[in-house]
Amino acid sequence: MLDNNKKVTDDILKRIVRLERAVFLTRKTASRKIASEGEFSGPKGGVLLLISKGFFTRQRSAAQVMAELKGMGYIGYRRQVIHNALNRLSASKGPLISSIEGGVRIYAKRK
Repeated sequence: MLDNNKKVTDDILKRIVRLERAVFLTRKTASRKIASEGEFSGPKGGVLLLISKGFFTRQRSAAQVMAELKGMGYIGYRRQVIHNALNRLSASKGPLISSIEGGVRIYAKRK
């Protein structure tokens, strides 16, 4: 009887730990997560798709990103919209980093 109670208690504790991990993700973990295949819509989704394809292994400008997105079928977005998505994804906890070289802002994947 006592052994059965311990087994039930251990099972409940394991379930609670799993639920807490699923519900209470840390912000750091959630912010660096790359979107899954079904979440690549809009300008942010296009940039996330490029990140997942390894486009940002080298430094890229907003113009290069826009040209690549047009080639992938993301048409109709103005340069400023793409630039805003890049800036938001290069915030302190985002997957990109940005710097200015020669008066042009460039973006690369965070290590």
